[in-house]
Amino acid sequence: MAEVSLYAPVKKFLESLDFVVKGEIGNCDIVGLREGEPPVVVICELKMQFNLELILQAVDRASASDEVWLAAAMSARGKGRESDSRFRALCRRLGFGLIGVTSRGAVELLLSPAAPAPRRDPRKRSRLIEEHRRRRGDPAVGGSTRSPVMTAYRQDALTCAAAMAQGPRRPRDLATLTPRAGKIMLDNVYGWFERAERGVYVLTDAGHAALVRWPQAEA
Repeated sequence: MAEVSLYAPVKKFLESLDFVVKGEIGNCDIVGLREGEPPVVVICELKMQFNLELILQAVDRASASDEVWLAAAMSARGKGRESDSRFRALCRRLGFGLIGVTSRGAVELLLSPAAPAPRRDPRKRSRLIEEHRRRRGDPAVGGSTRSPVMTAYRQDALTCAAAMAQGPRRPRDLATLTPRAGKIMLDNVYGWFERAERGVYVLTDAGHAALVRWPQAEA
Protein backbone atom coordinates (compact mmCIF):
# COMPACT_ATOMS: atom_id res chain seq x y z
CA MET A 1 0.00 0.00 0.00
CA ALA A 2 1.49 3.33 -1.09
CA GLU A 3 0.45 6.94 -0.58
CA VAL A 4 -1.15 7.07 -4.02
CA SER A 5 -3.54 4.31 -2.89
CA LEU A 6 -5.00 6.74 -0.36
CA TYR A 7 -5.82 9.33 -3.01
CA ALA A 8 -9.04 7.88 -4.49
CA PRO A 9 -10.89 7.24 -1.18
CA VAL A 10 -9.81 10.59 0.29
CA LYS A 11 -10.81 12.38 -2.92
CA LYS A 12 -14.23 10.73 -2.78
CA PHE A 13 -14.64 11.76 0.86
CA LEU A 14 -13.79 15.41 0.17
CA GLU A 15 -16.04 15.43 -2.89
CA SER A 16 -18.88 14.37 -0.59
CA LEU A 17 -18.26 17.68 1.22
CA ASP A 18 -18.87 19.53 -2.08
CA PHE A 19 -15.23 20.19 -2.97
CA VAL A 20 -13.84 19.80 -6.49
CA VAL A 21 -10.69 17.80 -5.79
CA LYS A 22 -7.44 17.60 -7.75
CA GLY A 23 -4.05 16.08 -6.91
CA GLU A 24 -0.51 17.46 -6.81
CA ILE A 25 -1.09 21.20 -6.99
CA GLY A 26 1.57 23.55 -5.62
CA ASN A 27 3.41 20.73 -3.81
CA CYS A 28 0.18 19.77 -2.02
CA ASP A 29 -0.97 16.16 -2.32
CA ILE A 30 -4.61 17.23 -2.61
CA VAL A 31 -6.31 20.58 -3.15
CA GLY A 32 -10.08 20.89 -2.94
CA LEU A 33 -11.94 23.97 -4.13
CA ARG A 34 -15.50 25.01 -3.36
CA GLU A 35 -16.44 27.97 -5.52
CA GLY A 36 -17.91 31.05 -3.91
CA GLU A 37 -16.98 34.58 -2.89
CA PRO A 38 -14.40 33.98 -1.67
CA PRO A 39 -13.76 30.35 -2.72
CA VAL A 40 -13.06 27.83 0.04
CA VAL A 41 -9.69 26.06 -0.23
CA VAL A 42 -8.98 22.77 1.51
CA ILE A 43 -5.58 21.07 1.48
CA CYS A 44 -5.00 17.44 2.42
CA GLU A 45 -1.62 15.77 2.86
CA LEU A 46 -1.17 12.00 2.53
CA LYS A 47 1.18 9.72 4.43
CA MET A 48 1.27 6.02 5.13
CA GLN A 49 1.37 6.78 8.86
CA PHE A 50 0.25 9.60 11.09
CA ASN A 51 3.51 11.15 12.24
CA LEU A 52 5.28 14.41 13.02
CA GLU A 53 6.33 14.96 9.39
CA LEU A 54 2.66 14.94 8.36
CA ILE A 55 1.84 17.58 10.99
CA LEU A 56 4.79 19.73 9.88
CA GLN A 57 3.56 19.58 6.29
CA ALA A 58 0.10 20.60 7.44
CA VAL A 59 1.51 23.57 9.38
CA ASP A 60 3.28 24.71 6.22
CA ARG A 61 0.06 24.44 4.19
CA ALA A 62 -2.17 26.25 6.70
CA SER A 63 -1.35 29.74 5.46
CA ALA A 64 -2.70 28.96 1.98
CA SER A 65 -5.95 27.23 2.93
CA ASP A 66 -9.17 27.48 4.87
CA GLU A 67 -9.03 23.88 6.05
CA VAL A 68 -6.17 21.41 6.40
CA TRP A 69 -6.70 17.65 6.57
CA LEU A 70 -4.20 14.92 7.40
CA ALA A 71 -4.87 11.51 5.85
CA ALA A 72 -3.02 8.27 6.52
CA ALA A 73 -3.50 4.53 6.49
CA MET A 74 -5.03 3.08 9.61
CA SER A 75 -2.68 0.76 11.49
CA ALA A 76 -3.57 -2.91 11.21
CA ARG A 77 -3.60 -3.48 14.98
CA GLY A 78 -5.12 -0.17 15.98
CA LYS A 79 -1.97 0.99 17.74
CA GLY A 80 -0.99 3.82 15.41
CA ARG A 81 -0.93 7.52 16.16
CA GLU A 82 -4.58 7.74 15.19
CA SER A 83 -5.34 6.03 18.51
CA ASP A 84 -3.08 8.34 20.52
CA SER A 85 -5.19 10.90 22.38
CA ARG A 86 -2.18 13.24 22.56
CA PHE A 87 -1.82 13.21 18.76
CA ARG A 88 -5.49 13.98 18.31
CA ALA A 89 -5.33 16.71 20.92
CA LEU A 90 -2.42 18.35 19.10
CA CYS A 91 -4.27 18.25 15.78
CA ARG A 92 -7.38 19.63 17.47
CA ARG A 93 -5.41 22.56 18.89
CA LEU A 94 -3.92 23.24 15.46
CA GLY A 95 -7.33 22.99 13.83
CA PHE A 96 -6.43 20.08 11.53
CA GLY A 97 -8.85 17.39 10.41
CA LEU A 98 -7.84 13.72 10.50
CA ILE A 99 -8.88 11.05 8.00
CA GLY A 100 -8.02 7.37 8.36
CA VAL A 101 -8.06 4.98 5.39
CA THR A 102 -8.49 1.27 6.06
CA SER A 103 -6.84 -1.53 4.11
CA ARG A 104 -10.14 -1.97 2.26
CA GLY A 105 -10.16 1.67 1.16
CA ALA A 106 -12.85 2.79 3.59
CA VAL A 107 -12.52 6.29 5.05
CA GLU A 108 -12.96 7.01 8.74
CA LEU A 109 -13.43 10.58 9.93
CA LEU A 110 -11.25 10.78 13.01
CA LEU A 111 -11.35 14.53 13.65
CA SER A 112 -13.07 17.43 11.92
CA PRO A 113 -11.01 20.59 11.29
CA ALA A 114 -11.74 23.36 13.76
CA ALA A 115 -10.81 26.05 11.21
CA PRO A 116 -8.85 28.44 13.44
CA ALA A 117 -7.60 31.69 11.96
CA PRO A 118 -3.98 31.14 10.93
CA ARG A 119 -2.16 33.92 9.15
CA ARG A 120 -2.97 33.65 5.45
CA ASP A 121 -0.55 33.95 2.57
CA PRO A 122 -2.68 35.56 -0.16
CA ARG A 123 -0.18 35.01 -2.99
CA LYS A 124 0.35 31.35 -2.18
CA ARG A 125 -3.40 30.85 -1.86
CA SER A 126 -4.05 32.64 -5.17
CA ARG A 127 -1.49 30.47 -6.98
CA LEU A 128 -3.24 27.32 -5.77
CA ILE A 129 -6.64 28.60 -6.89
CA GLU A 130 -5.32 29.67 -10.30
CA GLU A 131 -3.59 26.34 -10.95
CA HIS A 132 -6.67 24.42 -9.78
CA ARG A 133 -8.91 26.35 -12.17
CA ARG A 134 -6.51 26.16 -15.14
CA ARG A 135 -5.88 22.44 -14.88
CA ARG A 136 -8.13 20.41 -17.16
CA GLY A 137 -9.62 17.48 -15.30
CA ASP A 138 -7.62 15.79 -12.55
CA PRO A 139 -4.57 14.33 -14.35
CA ALA A 140 -2.24 13.88 -11.34
CA VAL A 141 -2.81 11.35 -8.55
CA GLY A 142 -2.09 12.89 -5.17
CA GLY A 143 0.89 11.36 -3.34
CA SER A 144 2.79 10.42 -6.51
CA THR A 145 6.48 11.34 -6.56
CA ARG A 146 8.10 9.35 -9.37
CA SER A 147 6.59 10.95 -12.46
CA PRO A 148 6.28 14.55 -13.71
CA VAL A 149 3.20 16.34 -12.42
CA MET A 150 0.69 17.11 -15.15
CA THR A 151 0.33 20.81 -14.41
CA ALA A 152 -1.93 23.20 -16.30
CA TYR A 153 1.21 24.61 -17.96
CA ARG A 154 2.28 21.16 -19.17
CA GLN A 155 -1.25 20.53 -20.43
CA ASP A 156 -1.13 23.77 -22.45
CA ALA A 157 2.33 22.91 -23.79
CA LEU A 158 1.06 19.50 -24.92
CA THR A 159 -1.90 21.16 -26.60
CA CYS A 160 0.53 23.33 -28.57
CA ALA A 161 2.70 20.32 -29.41
CA ALA A 162 -0.28 18.33 -30.68
CA ALA A 163 -1.27 21.21 -32.94
CA MET A 164 2.29 21.36 -34.33
CA ALA A 165 2.70 17.63 -34.89
CA GLN A 166 1.95 17.94 -38.61
CA GLY A 167 4.11 20.97 -39.30
CA PRO A 168 5.33 24.46 -38.30
CA ARG A 169 2.91 26.87 -36.65
CA ARG A 170 2.87 30.46 -35.47
CA PRO A 171 2.01 31.20 -31.83
CA ARG A 172 -0.87 33.41 -32.97
CA ASP A 173 -2.34 30.40 -34.79
CA LEU A 174 -2.58 28.59 -31.44
CA ALA A 175 -3.97 31.48 -29.40
CA THR A 176 -7.47 30.03 -29.63
CA LEU A 177 -6.19 26.80 -28.04
CA THR A 178 -4.33 28.53 -25.21
CA PRO A 179 -3.60 32.24 -24.70
CA ARG A 180 -0.18 31.23 -23.32
CA ALA A 181 0.99 29.71 -26.63
CA GLY A 182 3.45 32.50 -27.42
CA LYS A 183 5.06 32.45 -24.00
CA ILE A 184 5.17 28.65 -23.93
CA MET A 185 7.08 28.49 -27.21
CA LEU A 186 9.37 31.38 -26.34
CA ASP A 187 10.28 30.02 -22.91
CA ASN A 188 10.53 26.44 -24.23
CA VAL A 189 10.70 25.02 -20.70
CA TYR A 190 10.62 21.38 -21.83
CA GLY A 191 12.70 21.72 -25.02
CA TRP A 192 9.76 20.75 -27.22
CA PHE A 193 9.81 23.75 -29.56
CA GLU A 194 12.36 25.28 -31.90
CA ARG A 195 12.18 28.48 -33.93
CA ALA A 196 12.39 27.71 -37.65
CA GLU A 197 12.18 31.33 -38.75
CA ARG A 198 10.92 34.61 -37.42
CA GLY A 199 7.60 33.95 -35.68
CA VAL A 200 7.41 30.30 -36.80
CA TYR A 201 8.12 27.28 -34.62
CA VAL A 202 8.52 23.54 -35.22
CA LEU A 203 8.27 20.56 -32.90
CA THR A 204 11.55 18.99 -31.75
CA ASP A 205 12.24 15.28 -31.30
CA ALA A 206 11.63 15.80 -27.57
CA GLY A 207 8.25 17.30 -28.42
CA HIS A 208 7.29 14.31 -30.57
CA ALA A 209 8.43 11.99 -27.76
CA ALA A 210 6.24 13.90 -25.30
CA LEU A 211 3.21 13.29 -27.52
CA VAL A 212 3.98 9.58 -27.50
CA ARG A 213 4.19 9.62 -23.71
CA TRP A 214 1.09 11.80 -23.28
CA PRO A 215 -1.09 11.31 -26.40
CA GLN A 216 -3.32 14.25 -27.29
CA ALA A 217 -6.27 14.72 -29.58
CA GLU A 218 -5.06 16.53 -32.68
CA ALA A 219 -5.94 20.22 -32.70
